[in-house]
Amino acid sequence: MNKPKRILIVEDDFRTQELLREMVESLGHESEYAQDGFEALAKVKLGFDLVLLDIVMPGIDGFEVLGQIREAPETEELPVVMVTGMDDKEGRIRAFKTGANDFVIKPIDMSELAVRMSYLLKMKEAQDVISRNKQELEEMLDKRTGVLREALEELAVAKRIAHNAHLETIQRLAIAAEFKDQDTAAHIKRLGHYSSILARGLELPSNEVNIIFHATPMHDVGKLGIPDRHLLKPGKLDENEWHVMKQHTVIGARILGGSESELLRAGEVIAMSHHERWDGFGYPNGLAEEDIPVWGRICTVADVFDALTSKRPYKHAFPNKEAYEILREGRGCHFDPCILDKFFDMRDEIEETQRNYQDEAPFAAAVL
Repeated sequence: MNKPKRILIVEDDFRTQELLREMVESLGHESEYAQDGFEALAKVKLGFDLVLLDIVMPGIDGFEVLGQIREAPETEELPVVMVTGMDDKEGRIRAFKTGANDFVIKPIDMSELAVRMSYLLKMKEAQDVISRNKQELEEMLDKRTGVLREALEELAVAKRIAHNAHLETIQRLAIAAEFKDQDTAAHIKRLGHYSSILARGLELPSNEVNIIFHATPMHDVGKLGIPDRHLLKPGKLDENEWHVMKQHTVIGARILGGSESELLRAGEVIAMSHHERWDGFGYPNGLAEEDIPVWGRICTVADVFDALTSKRPYKHAFPNKEAYEILREGRGCHFDPCILDKFFDMRDEIEETQRNYQDEAPFAAAVL
């Protein structure tokens, strides 16, 4: 009887984990879980015969995990089957270009999975026989797996903690700017969700949608450098005051610029470009149409909608119906027509987010 193969199941959804485990074990193999990409990249070094890798996961998605598996010499030949609910041609092409050996679509068919795994496992066994003495490798793994497993699990935890701490720092930076502007925590949450909804509707890559979700709330971080007498003025700003206020875009880009963090670099782009207009009459650089970064164009629609429907020191909150009319009037002059059309296509999801994140007490009241 052939020895059971070791299968790593990388899936954040518990029900799908259990389904895959039952399928894998019914085929006579052993299975182990990784709940996200960080844990997968740690555990994959323990020695598996095949990886079932979900594409859409929090933190880092399956494409990035696959890329790192292929870059590591010890796992570059490891068979990887991508598991996804998306049956799209572009996703398949990207997966195969990144190094996937095969593809299965949810809901998963047991017979299909068995055939695909069988072929890849036979290929892996043949590679193992050619490349090394299998018995010696198993003896070495038996001695070292215990200590190695503990060390790698600690590494996965440490990376997850570092990633979460990085996100929290970014969130608090965005909160600091809104705190000064006497806005609400709900505004930060809404803007991130609105922007990610639009990015997903525009079919941007899942990792880019995640970046936009976390980076967009930093759009107004430059308000930290604007005097309160301008920022909180209840009336209309005069020409000099308006010139000072517009500098928050440049100040924000300077605060966020020069970082090695992908999220902070994205925040820099959004801070600098979210007040540019499709017709070229925005600021600070007067960019027009597609010269404006798409992240900035997305933020513009999301931010204006939230500003219109939120109370400010200088205005009342407009009802959605009135805000929609104002947005439509800006199509093709203030806003990218394609992004604005997508906003209205996804209006139900936008309104659900709006209901879920109603304005709370201002930061000052909530914190003090």
